[in-house]
Amino acid sequence: MITAITKTQDRLLQVILAPQITEKATYIADKHQQIAFIVRTDATKPEIKAAVELVFKVEVDKVATINVGGKTKRAGKGIGKRKDWKKAYVSLKPGQEINFAAAE
Repeated sequence: MITAITKTQDRLLQVILAPQITEKATYIADKHQQIAFIVRTDATKPEIKAAVELVFKVEVDKVATINVGGKTKRAGKGIGKRKDWKKAYVSLKPGQEINFAAAE
Protein backbone atom coordinates (compact mmCIF):
# COMPACT_ATOMS: atom_id res chain seq x y z
CA MET A 1 0.00 0.00 0.00
CA ILE A 2 1.39 3.38 -1.03
CA THR A 3 0.88 6.03 1.62
CA ALA A 4 0.28 9.72 1.06
CA ILE A 5 3.63 10.51 2.69
CA THR A 6 5.50 8.36 0.17
CA LYS A 7 3.68 9.98 -2.76
CA THR A 8 4.45 13.44 -1.37
CA GLN A 9 8.15 12.66 -0.92
CA ASP A 10 8.34 11.21 -4.43
CA ARG A 11 6.77 14.40 -5.80
CA LEU A 12 9.19 16.59 -3.82
CA LEU A 13 12.18 14.65 -5.13
CA GLN A 14 11.02 15.38 -8.70
CA VAL A 15 10.46 19.13 -8.20
CA ILE A 16 14.12 20.22 -8.40
CA LEU A 17 15.61 19.43 -11.81
CA ALA A 18 19.08 21.01 -11.47
CA PRO A 19 20.96 23.88 -9.88
CA GLN A 20 21.60 26.73 -12.30
CA ILE A 21 25.30 27.53 -12.44
CA THR A 22 25.85 30.79 -14.33
CA GLU A 23 27.79 34.00 -13.68
CA LYS A 24 24.64 35.72 -12.43
CA ALA A 25 23.64 32.79 -10.21
CA THR A 26 27.15 32.64 -8.70
CA TYR A 27 27.13 36.40 -8.05
CA ILE A 28 23.72 36.22 -6.36
CA ALA A 29 24.82 33.23 -4.28
CA ASP A 30 27.86 35.15 -3.00
CA LYS A 31 26.17 38.53 -2.53
CA HIS A 32 22.65 37.61 -1.32
CA GLN A 33 22.94 33.98 -0.13
CA GLN A 34 20.42 32.80 -2.73
CA ILE A 35 20.69 29.62 -4.77
CA ALA A 36 19.17 29.34 -8.27
CA PHE A 37 17.47 26.09 -9.31
CA ILE A 38 15.72 24.94 -12.47
CA VAL A 39 12.43 23.44 -11.31
CA ARG A 40 9.35 21.82 -12.85
CA THR A 41 6.98 24.28 -14.50
CA ASP A 42 4.06 23.10 -12.34
CA ALA A 43 5.98 23.40 -9.05
CA THR A 44 4.66 25.79 -6.40
CA LYS A 45 6.70 27.88 -3.94
CA PRO A 46 5.75 25.70 -0.92
CA GLU A 47 6.73 22.57 -2.88
CA ILE A 48 10.09 24.08 -3.86
CA LYS A 49 10.78 25.10 -0.26
CA ALA A 50 9.92 21.63 1.06
CA ALA A 51 11.97 19.94 -1.67
CA VAL A 52 15.12 21.98 -0.95
CA GLU A 53 14.75 21.35 2.79
CA LEU A 54 14.26 17.61 2.18
CA VAL A 55 17.09 17.10 -0.32
CA PHE A 56 19.78 19.43 1.04
CA LYS A 57 18.88 19.39 4.78
CA VAL A 58 18.91 23.20 5.11
CA GLU A 59 16.39 25.78 6.33
CA VAL A 60 14.82 27.95 3.62
CA ASP A 61 13.79 31.53 4.32
CA LYS A 62 11.86 32.33 1.12
CA VAL A 63 11.44 31.34 -2.52
CA ALA A 64 11.07 33.56 -5.61
CA THR A 65 10.08 32.01 -8.94
CA ILE A 66 10.39 33.13 -12.55
CA ASN A 67 8.70 31.61 -15.60
CA VAL A 68 11.11 31.79 -18.54
CA GLY A 69 9.63 31.58 -22.02
CA GLY A 70 11.41 29.44 -24.59
CA LYS A 71 13.12 31.20 -27.47
CA THR A 72 11.98 30.86 -31.08
CA LYS A 73 14.70 29.17 -33.15
CA ARG A 74 15.21 28.52 -36.86
CA ALA A 75 16.87 25.62 -38.62
CA GLY A 76 16.86 26.26 -42.35
CA LYS A 77 13.27 26.94 -43.38
CA GLY A 78 11.80 25.35 -40.28
CA ILE A 79 10.81 27.36 -37.25
CA GLY A 80 10.72 25.82 -33.81
CA LYS A 81 10.53 26.85 -30.19
CA ARG A 82 12.53 25.81 -27.17
CA LYS A 83 10.48 24.70 -24.20
CA ASP A 84 9.39 27.07 -21.44
CA TRP A 85 11.00 26.52 -18.05
CA LYS A 86 10.85 27.77 -14.49
CA LYS A 87 13.64 29.14 -12.31
CA ALA A 88 13.54 29.43 -8.52
CA TYR A 89 15.74 31.64 -6.36
CA VAL A 90 15.89 30.08 -2.89
CA SER A 91 16.98 32.29 0.04
CA LEU A 92 18.54 30.37 2.91
CA LYS A 93 18.27 31.35 6.56
CA PRO A 94 21.41 32.89 8.11
CA GLY A 95 24.10 30.32 8.84
CA GLN A 96 22.78 27.84 6.26
CA GLU A 97 24.82 26.79 3.23
CA ILE A 98 24.53 24.36 0.32
CA ASN A 99 27.80 22.88 -0.92
CA PHE A 100 27.34 21.19 -4.29
CA ALA A 101 30.97 20.00 -4.42
CA ALA A 102 30.73 17.92 -1.22
CA ALA A 103 30.02 14.25 -1.83
CA GLU A 104 27.57 12.52 0.47
